[in-house]
Amino acid sequence: MSKHTPAANSDHQGALAEDSRTFFGHPRGLSTLFFTEMWERFSYYGMRALLILFMTAPLTDGGLEFDIVTAGAVYGLYTSMVYMFTLPGGWIADRLIGQQRAVLYGGILIACGHFSMAVPSLATFYLGLFLIVVGTGLLKGNISVLVGQLYMPGDKRRDAGFSIYYMGINLGAFFSPLVCGFLGQRVDWHLGFAAAGVGMVLGLVQYTFGTKYLGTAGLYPTIKTSPETTAQLKFKTLLVSGIAIVCLTILSIGIYTGAVPITATQVANWAGYALLIICVGFFGWLFLGKDWTPKERKQLYAIGVLFLAAALFWSMFDQAGSTMNLFADRNTRTSILGFEFPSSWFQSINPLIVFMFAPVFAWLWLKLGRYEPSTPVKFACGQILAGAGFAVLVVAAVLSGAGNQVSPTWLIVTYLLHTFGELCLSPVGLSAMTKLAPARIAGLMMGVWFLAASVGSFIAGRLAGFYEAMPLPTLFAAVSIFGIISGLLLLPFVKPIKKLMGEVS
Repeated sequence: MSKHTPAANSDHQGALAEDSRTFFGHPRGLSTLFFTEMWERFSYYGMRALLILFMTAPLTDGGLEFDIVTAGAVYGLYTSMVYMFTLPGGWIADRLIGQQRAVLYGGILIACGHFSMAVPSLATFYLGLFLIVVGTGLLKGNISVLVGQLYMPGDKRRDAGFSIYYMGINLGAFFSPLVCGFLGQRVDWHLGFAAAGVGMVLGLVQYTFGTKYLGTAGLYPTIKTSPETTAQLKFKTLLVSGIAIVCLTILSIGIYTGAVPITATQVANWAGYALLIICVGFFGWLFLGKDWTPKERKQLYAIGVLFLAAALFWSMFDQAGSTMNLFADRNTRTSILGFEFPSSWFQSINPLIVFMFAPVFAWLWLKLGRYEPSTPVKFACGQILAGAGFAVLVVAAVLSGAGNQVSPTWLIVTYLLHTFGELCLSPVGLSAMTKLAPARIAGLMMGVWFLAASVGSFIAGRLAGFYEAMPLPTLFAAVSIFGIISGLLLLPFVKPIKKLMGEVS
């Protein structure tokens, strides 16, 4: 395994020579990344707000008329692959093209994917999902790495910078269901998907003009190899990618024409096994590697524990787009004070609460000073709060059992608790990952953080398959108990985890 070279360090420092106080007291490059991520999240959450509703809508309404099990399987497969592909995306950036180019190429693929879904056919629907998966794999993890590279090691502005960046994520997530959701549910599904593509194009335009403020951060691969080795790696990557695309195309045509009798649910099942094998294999390689220093090895163990806790959290939180989206559409009254709104608008509640309470949480952590909870404690709180949110839905599900539509207040309270859990876990985990990960594999290790989201999203999608097969109060109660107990079980291990993390707080 290659070491992090002095040349890479000098490149990093070159990026920091830019004017460092032009965007809320942070490097100006943060504004470029802020708005790029804002538009990328606009496209992602705009499409996600419509996805399972579109798949389960009748053909007469322009939908695909999938049953709940199939729609849940496709949703879980898509959302999990979006995050799992951050692993090869990080590898490609670290070794071949650097984070800056990875973000650009990823954004182009994402835009193409949304526009593909704007074409009304099953083939273009699946093609669009595939392009978005690959594009997000290149963009999502690497843009977070770029945020971290804007700051020197030990810069106290880093966590605040990630908080500002996180606001960009939620700004896009707030507006996207309002725009894409309205167009998709009230005008035409495919117009909603097209609007998501337009958002990504706007993000690409401002990123192209703003890369000059990033300096050399992420401009070159962090792992230095000879030109010959780099050329060989690029050739092998293109060869493997080409073979994979050809095989996938043949398989897709076979499934589409009926020549290959495989269902979407079966594909999702295989993907679940593959996801499990990837997780076990990757962490096996990580923990058994011989090139780590003792300090790095301990921190990698800490990453493993945080990975598991994060995956459990996302399995609950990411049901916002699956079971909770279905509950909003089928069991919740979509009107307030006589104003009717699309059910997809519930997806904007989470980012709205983030805007309202993220500054409160930031103030609280500073106010607590040396009494501020450690990262593992915050992770445990996040899991418990997510479980508590589903406890609220248990009551709502009971009230809706006779075919009634419950008040929107139930979902609002659930989103409130889930968002508090998110604010305890997500920005903290994102920042901790950039500090715990060895610098020479920063992009790859950021992919590990999103791999946790991949596992959680896959589980969230599969749980949607039980929406009709299991009584809703039972389903929500099982999720609630699971979340609360998993959070409580993490608390006794806080001190050992902190020792593994070392000076990273």
